[in-house]
Amino acid sequence: MEYMQGFISDILLSLDDKYLYLNNWLQGDIRQYDITDRANPRLTGQVYLGGLLQSDSPIKVIDNDSYVPPEPVIIKGKRLHGGPQMLQLSLNGKRLYVSNSLFSPWDKQFYPDGVREGGWIVKVDIDHENGGMTLDRNFIVDFGKTKHGPILAHEMRYPGGDCTSDIWLAK
Repeated sequence: MEYMQGFISDILLSLDDKYLYLNNWLQGDIRQYDITDRANPRLTGQVYLGGLLQSDSPIKVIDNDSYVPPEPVIIKGKRLHGGPQMLQLSLNGKRLYVSNSLFSPWDKQFYPDGVREGGWIVKVDIDHENGGMTLDRNFIVDFGKTKHGPILAHEMRYPGGDCTSDIWLAK
């Protein structure tokens, strides 16, 4: 039996401090927690975006036999190799953008197919009122099809700022 720990490489708060978002780069999911009651955070959304724990992976168990690995995610013909890495949340808390490259030597070690196929950015729609997340299957930036060949995607920023910025432009 093989065992896989989680690896959180990015975390952010919504601008109103209602939701905490984190990624799990190795296991392949992003999570949304309602933290309005700080002593009792509540998982309100989870979306799988690649990762090492998929139905066609040799790694089948996290910490119990009841875990069922998700199917590979394919958007517009591109399989999401790699795990969710950087998170950027819109100021209104309704759009979460996710890229997949952490650090190219690690990407090469853990996700060689992702390096070969190129990186991606996808959009997750957020239910800011009730909690919950849904992958937008019509949005992908595919960095495998660039003029000079596949490249990796890491950091992204909104013009005018986002929830992780120190500075944003007021309207």
